[in-house]
Amino acid sequence: MTRVAFQLLIRPELIDEYIRRHTPVWPEMLAEIDAAGRRNYSIFLGEGGRLFGYYETEDDEAARAYLAASPVAARWEASMAEFFVDLDGRADQAATPLTEVFNLHDQLAASADVPNHPQNESSAS
Repeated sequence: MTRVAFQLLIRPELIDEYIRRHTPVWPEMLAEIDAAGRRNYSIFLGEGGRLFGYYETEDDEAARAYLAASPVAARWEASMAEFFVDLDGRADQAATPLTEVFNLHDQLAASADVPNHPQNESSAS
């Protein structure tokens, strides 16, 4: 499973409308996101219209391609285009990816496999 995070910036004066349009998202768009293979998908809103998104997928390239070819996703993205600042193209295709620098699950799993790790020594006693 691949974890994907991204950020976007929406126009501060349109925050309330952006939230309204996501409460709820069109059912057919939700179905397309699901069919694309994106799971555990969330979008968070920060100060000044900064959005942070996160999802998990088996194949992000395939998920992106699926959504790029979807007429439903094209209509959704066209309806949302007015919200974004400095975005070249559709938000689902052009969002700025973020680099993962920490994941608790991965690090716990890795530390469990490290001999002489302090955590492993105390649990072995």
